[in-house]
Parts: sequence; C-alpha cells; structure tokens
Amino acid sequence: MSTWKPDDKWLIGIVLAVINFWLFAQTLLNVIPGIQGELGIERTIGNLAVSITSLFSGIFIVVAGGLADRLGRVKLMYAGIYLSILGSLLIALTPENLGGLTSSLLLGGRIVQGLSAACIMPSTMALVKTYYAGKERQRALSFWSIGSWGGSGFCALFGGLMATSVFGWRSIFWISIVLSILALFLLRGTPESKAESAGPAARFDFGGLIAFIIALVAINVYISQGPAMGWLSLAGIGLVVISVIAALVFFSIESRKEHAFLDLKLFGNMTFTGATLSNFLLNGAAGTLIVALGLVQVAAGLSSLQSGLLTLGYLISIIATIRVGEKLLQRFGPRRPMIWGSAIAGLGILLTSMTFVLVDQYLVLAVIGFTLFGVGLGFYATPSTDAALSSVPDNQAGAAAGIYKMASSLGNAIGVAVSAALYAAAQAANPDMIRSWGLFIGNQENVGLRFGGAVGVLFNLLMVVIAIISIMVTVPRGTQKTGNEVPATPSIGA
Repeated sequence: MSTWKPDDKWLIGIVLAVINFWLFAQTLLNVIPGIQGELGIERTIGNLAVSITSLFSGIFIVVAGGLADRLGRVKLMYAGIYLSILGSLLIALTPENLGGLTSSLLLGGRIVQGLSAACIMPSTMALVKTYYAGKERQRALSFWSIGSWGGSGFCALFGGLMATSVFGWRSIFWISIVLSILALFLLRGTPESKAESAGPAARFDFGGLIAFIIALVAINVYISQGPAMGWLSLAGIGLVVISVIAALVFFSIESRKEHAFLDLKLFGNMTFTGATLSNFLLNGAAGTLIVALGLVQVAAGLSSLQSGLLTLGYLISIIATIRVGEKLLQRFGPRRPMIWGSAIAGLGILLTSMTFVLVDQYLVLAVIGFTLFGVGLGFYATPSTDAALSSVPDNQAGAAAGIYKMASSLGNAIGVAVSAALYAAAQAANPDMIRSWGLFIGNQENVGLRFGGAVGVLFNLLMVVIAIISIMVTVPRGTQKTGNEVPATPSIGA
C-alpha cells in the first residue's frame, strides 16, 4: 500500500473522469432521433452510433486493464481523459448533411469515447484499490459508483433537457470537455502505480483478442438484427455458428496461454466470479429502461423528455442509497447487500412489466418500479465492486478491474439488445389470442405492443433472478477482509 494519501479533491477528479462515459457518452441513446434529423444521417448509422461506444469499451477494457498494470495506471487514466476530450470534440464538431464526412466524424467520436472508457474505468478502480484501504476504500468506491451508476441514471433526463434547451445537443459534449479538463487539474500530481513485474513482458495475445471480437460482434449482430433477418434464417444461423466457433477458439487459446488476453485464472476466485457475473446480469437489466420508456412513448404518446422524467426516482434513489450500500457492506459483508439489492431491483422490474393495466396506472407503477430499481442498484453497487477488487492481489488489480467493468459494458449492450429484440418479436403474437386471456384491460387495439413490452421487461427479471442465485452460490457469508492480505482464490463459504 502506498504511503501517498489522496484527498477529496483527487476523489472528485476520479468521479469526473468516470462520469464522462456513464453520463455524457450515454446521453446519445436519448437524443439520437434529433441528431439524425439535424445531421442528415440514416437511421442505421444513428443506431450504430449508439451501440458502437459500449461495444468498443467492452472489448478493449480488459486490454486496457492489463496495460494499466504493466505501463502504469495513471498513464492509462490520463490517456483515457484525453481520449474523452478528443471523442467529445469530434462529436461536437460533426458537420451537418455532408454525407460520409458527417458519419465518419460521428462514428469516429463514438469509437474514441469507447476507447476512453476502456482506459478510464479499470485504471481508476485500480488506483482506488492502491491508495485506499478498509473503510476508506469502501467510501472511495461509493463515490466511484456515484460516477458510474449515478451517471447512467441521469443520462436520459440530462440528454433530454440539454437537447431541448437553447444550448442544443452539442452542449452535452462541450460540457464533457470542460469537466474532463477539470478532472485533469484535480488529478495532477498523482504518483504512478504499476503491478510488480513478474519477468520480461510477454507478447500480446492478438489471437485471443481477435477471436473475442469476432464472437461478440457476431452474436450482437444476430441479437439486434434477428427480428429482421429471421432467427432461423441462413444468415442468422451463420452468425450463431461463427460466434460459437470463435468462442471455442477463444477459450482454447486463453486456456493454453500463460499470458492470455483474458486471464481466466481470475475466475478461479469464486468471490470475484460472483461479483463479476452478477454485475454483468444487473447491468444487462438496463434493458428494462429501453423497453419501458419506448413503450410509454408509443402507447401513451409521451415525449422522450416526459418519459425520461419517469426515471427521476431511479436517479435520486441510486445516489441516495449508494452510501447506504457502503454501510451495509461494512456491517454484513458483501453477500447480503448484494442479494438484497438484486431482490429490490427485481421487484422494481416486476412492477414495470405490468403492461396489462390502464395507462395512468402503468405510469404510476413505472415510477415506483424505476425508483425501486435504483434503490436495489444503490445497495448492490459498492458491495459488489469491493468484493471484486478486495478478493484479488494487487498485481492483478488492473486486469481484474478491467474484467469487472467489461462485464458492465457487455452486460448493458447484450441486455439492451436482447430486451429490444424480444420486445419487437413478441409484438407479432396473435392479438386475438392475447385478448382471449382477459388479462389486458383498457385499449384492446395495442395488446400486441403491450404484450411485447411485458416480454421484453420480464427477460430482465430473469437475469436478476440468475444474478441472485450466482451471488448465493459464489460469495461467502459474513464480512470480508479488505486489503492486500486477501487471498487470490478464497473458497466458497470461507
């Protein structure tokens, strides 16, 4: 543990660095319809611009985590902040109606933002582990979580507010640049932190990375385009086959390599495995927001800003309960608050799945459901992050943080894609059959739409249930030590 002690200004700088992705980059999800019209780009390009950032951050975050351990966590953090400035600048300066140039700058900016997040998230988590211990680390992780979970909770509302203000949508990215510069100022003077060298650096595992990219891209295209191309079409089956073969090649390479792109040995640590898997599933449950907010816009005629206001309780409850999760961690250890938080989030998702009621009733249920969802995530965030980081040795902190945050990005991307695909596919169900159940009250002309919404949301509830089971199986009971003395591979029940 380093003798250098960071102050609260340094911690604020960390939060500002983290929030650049979770708040500013993610706002594009809500403002893309306006951007498409103003910039004159095709809808397909707009959809790609939304998804490509999470894809690049998810793919390269483990690479960046390993580089942070080897080259220096502060170097990677600064690189990420500079990339965030560059990505935001490209988007803010994207010209209108210039065809390929417009698309290139927009997509280029989004790719750079994804690479920025890949650098910032594991390096900042590793720095928090390095320069804090015990309760101080748990407090720092709570603030880190406010930057990530709180930013994701605020992005839809913030994006809608800025896009409809006199400043316009470009102001989102100018503000991001300003806060990035402020983060650089607050973080200046941070001493470098690296993992202890275990010998000469090995050659990078390009084979594993390429197989990983092919597997993920193929399955994401299949999930997102399945309703259009046909789940059992030749193209669809081909994508599944490609993804499966690439995944098998990936695991074959990683299991044999001593210095693999993705250190699978970390998953021998059951606590780390449980925290990472449940983190993937809880982030995947973000598909609830996509489906529910899209449903009320179509079925109830709400605007994007009005639908975003339904998530206000989600934002407030996340920020208000993250520190509560920290206190629960200190009293009970990570297992109980992780389970409690997941269960509360599941209850909130269940309420938002009740699309069979009248519109006014559903809006009330959605507000309550989103608020409970936020409470659950607030309880879960700090215990999960602390469990993941405290259970690995310092020389693997960057790689472990990279894998943990890869689970966040990929869980979000895959969960949203599957939820949206199920939402679209289930709408094709026979409306007469749905009416015969006598479950959907009110307007009978949109029962297919409402049924699709229920199916899309209930998929997220299933993920939460699996997350609870994974926590119960993998995370040990009782309080967990924090610090460098924690063994790398604790057994279940230890």
